[in-house]
Amino acid sequence: MILSFHPIIEAHHNILCAGREPGDGDLAAIRQAAAVILPQGCSEALYRMARHNCPHVFPNLDVRFDFPGKRGQIQLFDHLRMDYPVTESYGSVAGYHQGKSTISFPAVVKFDWGGQGETVFKVSNAAEMDGVLQRAGEFEATGQYGFIIQTFIPGRGRSLRVAAVGSRFISYWRLQPEDMEFGTSVSHGAAIDHSSDLHLQEVARAAAQCFCHQTGLQLAGFDFIFNETASDQEIIQPLLLEINYFFGRSGLGGSERYYDLVTEEVDKWLAGLSLYR
Repeated sequence: MILSFHPIIEAHHNILCAGREPGDGDLAAIRQAAAVILPQGCSEALYRMARHNCPHVFPNLDVRFDFPGKRGQIQLFDHLRMDYPVTESYGSVAGYHQGKSTISFPAVVKFDWGGQGETVFKVSNAAEMDGVLQRAGEFEATGQYGFIIQTFIPGRGRSLRVAAVGSRFISYWRLQPEDMEFGTSVSHGAAIDHSSDLHLQEVARAAAQCFCHQTGLQLAGFDFIFNETASDQEIIQPLLLEINYFFGRSGLGGSERYYDLVTEEVDKWLAGLSLYR
């Protein structure tokens, strides 16, 4: 029996768990299933329940929950020896003040949570850094702690997204509009470019494929940047900025095409197990 918690993908047995914690009925169904299909936004409780009680779960999101937040991702990048910008990790504003940062301005500060560039800031001087730290302190008052500081990489106003959907790896540039001071989020107006510098896209896709091979990850958006002011040899080296487990679909052709891709990859995954919906 194939069990699906995904609202779009139908299987032999279908359950919706959105907006609630999984319960005894969900556990019983998972234990009876040969394979479980989960939605992209499943809770950690549902994911852990499925992984602990069924031999086959799609998508594999182990690293999402084992290495949470941007600080966790840096630990994961270190463990896998991935290349990424020089980074310092802090658990609190107090921890930052107690330490001795060696990253010079301009720098990039990323709070441990958030997406679409909402909690990412470029700081050009000490005054701007003080402002971001004040904001971090305000979040700490609500129980949200932690941030990282990274060396600013001049990327010619663009970053490369590699979307991993099952065994598919789709890459495209996100181009910063002229009036956008920092960031390349499509939600903030960045344009999508699939055709430029295909050799750089290829090496970034290879890096994402290596990452997924080592971790089992099956659904994520990888953000890479290239230092485009460096020498030709250095430019070819992609630097991994972060992994997004909730990512935009415009570069994949929209939501309908995205769901087609996911469905195709689920069916391919099941066929590899000699299972079918």
